[in-house]
Amino acid sequence: MNENDDIAKLRALLMDVRAGTRSVEDAVQALRRPQAAAGHLEFATIDHDRARRCGFPEVVFCQGKRPAEAAAIAVEILARSDRVLLTRADPAHAEAVQSRIPDARYHDRARCITKAPPALPERGLVAIVSAGTADLPVAEEAAVTLAIAGNRVEVFRDVGVAGLHRLLAQIDAIRRANVILAIAGMEGAMPSVLAGLVDKPVIAVPTSIGYGASFGGLAALLSMMNSCAAGVAVVNIDNGFGAGYLASQINLRTASPPTPL
Repeated sequence: MNENDDIAKLRALLMDVRAGTRSVEDAVQALRRPQAAAGHLEFATIDHDRARRCGFPEVVFCQGKRPAEAAAIAVEILARSDRVLLTRADPAHAEAVQSRIPDARYHDRARCITKAPPALPERGLVAIVSAGTADLPVAEEAAVTLAIAGNRVEVFRDVGVAGLHRLLAQIDAIRRANVILAIAGMEGAMPSVLAGLVDKPVIAVPTSIGYGASFGGLAALLSMMNSCAAGVAVVNIDNGFGAGYLASQINLRTASPPTPL
């Protein structure tokens, strides 16, 4: 189905209402039903109704996908959306996407690819607090996710609890945010410390950074899930995207009424 098919179906629906063969309520329900995908790719079925239902278009997870597949999915999403986000992308994915979408941007540290309108609105404020420099790839993934969804983002880098004065020096600025992402590996203590200092929701993101007994982030995950501080929610290890998406849902509803894409 292409855009011309959609217009023809809408015109037919309106003609039925005008002719009296279809009620206004029936037409409303027809328009509310999920629209069919613009086209089934050989290897993917695109959920074009995702933005209406959830507030943001379907996101492409590139890991495990061939570069050409990721590029084709991105093109298909952009057929009905003004933006697209691809996560866990490597340089080969970026090259394939940019060959078909020349103005797509590759964020190498975040491992994300984005294509968005040139002037996105920025509402509210989300603070991303990164414990160490090694945690920045996950922090940047969260920042890219938040930015393309229309959030104002401020990143506080290398302020982990091993030097608590660094965090306390930034705490007044962090408190201005509507929601806070605490991204940490090693022992994963920072979310508990932050939650004891702020009156905003804290989304804890364990990272896989650490020596052997960190078990690839499992130690930090368990520490965060067992936090004694109230107001902490935890996402999966290295899941900057998931944390950013959740923070966006909280922030945009706090900042102003949600606006459909």
